[in-house]
Amino acid sequence: MRPLRYSINVTLDGCVDHRAGIPDAQTHEHAAQQIARADALLLGRTVYRMMEDAWRPPASDAMPGWTQPFARTIDAAKKYVVSSTLGSVDWNAELVSGDLRTEVERLKAMPGEGLYTGGVALATTLAGWGLIDEYTFVIHPRVVGHGPRLFEGLSEPLDLERVDRLAFDSGIVAETYVPRG
Repeated sequence: MRPLRYSINVTLDGCVDHRAGIPDAQTHEHAAQQIARADALLLGRTVYRMMEDAWRPPASDAMPGWTQPFARTIDAAKKYVVSSTLGSVDWNAELVSGDLRTEVERLKAMPGEGLYTGGVALATTLAGWGLIDEYTFVIHPRVVGHGPRLFEGLSEPLDLERVDRLAFDSGIVAETYVPRG
């Protein structure tokens, strides 16, 4: 069974608005490496659209040079998109239809290196079902005081065990956890 890995940028006060973080070359390189560890991405509609708008060429061509390895990695990745409102997707993507839990379990059961997901709403649902095998929180040394919070509305606590920690020159820290027990 291939693992489902989750990663998100988060500020010290728990804000997960993608505009609240401090982008730099090291965190983009780390994100590209994380995505490259997976056979496919599992994205909700909002994250899919946001990533497509920013990282699908030709839009990504206007990004700084240090973002290009990330842009190439996400552009090439196979994408599964969870949406009940999109009629179709492209950008190397296909829509996930049917019962979400059943479909994610089916994707995880397929052979391969793993699936990778991000975002807020989809991840909260998947975490609540116990389907996420690894969590990486890229913690930015910033307090923003507003915005969406990490795992808002999760019905049960997640007990996690830290298995890795990577500190970047900027003060950003990536901590990886797995479910305890």
